[in-house]
This record gives sequence, C-alpha cells and structure tokens, in this order.
Amino acid sequence: MERAGLLLNKLRLKAATVAGVETHHLTKAAWRAAVGKTISAHSQPVFLEGDRLTVHVDDAIWQTQLASLKVAILKQLDKVIGEGRIGKIEFRVAPPKREPRRATSAGPVLPSTDEADRIEDPVMRRLYRTARRKASA
Repeated sequence: MERAGLLLNKLRLKAATVAGVETHHLTKAAWRAAVGKTISAHSQPVFLEGDRLTVHVDDAIWQTQLASLKVAILKQLDKVIGEGRIGKIEFRVAPPKREPRRATSAGPVLPSTDEADRIEDPVMRRLYRTARRKASA
C-alpha cells in the first residue's frame, strides 16, 4: 500500500485519473507519502466517512502535535490523492496494542500421587519403581 502512495506522490496524479480506486484505499496508500516516515510510524488512517478521515495515533502527545499540523497534512493529501476528497481530519488515540504473549500451561500442575516422586535421587527412584513393578507382577 505504501508503494502506491509513493508512486502517486512521484507522478503527481490526481485521484480522478486513477479509475476504479476508492478514496479510502488511496488515502491509506498515500498516507506515508503525504506525512512522511516519522509521522506515519506513529499514525495510521483508519477509516474515511464522507470527507472526514479518522486517524489513529499512538498517544495524546501525537494527537496534539498532529492536530496543530492538520492544515498542512490536508494540503499534502490533496496533492497526493486529489483535491476535495478529504475535508477534515480527526486524530484519535488508538487503543493500546496487545503484545504477543507466551502460551501458559494448559492447566494447573497437580501434585503427583506416586510416592516414588518423593525420592530425590533419580537412580534410587528408578530402582524403587522397578522393584515395585516386579513385586506387583
């Protein structure tokens, strides 16, 4: 998606010349070309409703900073995807991302009922189990 935005930016194509592509997809593709690598690393266009673009940002600081750059960002988006497609931008703090976690054990480890498990020496434990198996056979 970012490659399409960079290509549109380099070619300076108007969105009207790109047939069959929705504004929402153009906006997502052109976001990095319009705002730059640093800002796009901390913001992501989420959806487009009418002419209002909603963008998720990492935190309230980014929200404040980007709100002050709203006019400049709109101008850049107009250059990349065409004028009049986006009239307003709303910056929202994104819900926190869930980090990947390691799987935990399937259930609680139950204490062993085998009396041989209480023998700490592994050789003696094995000898005890062998002797018990022979005695019960």
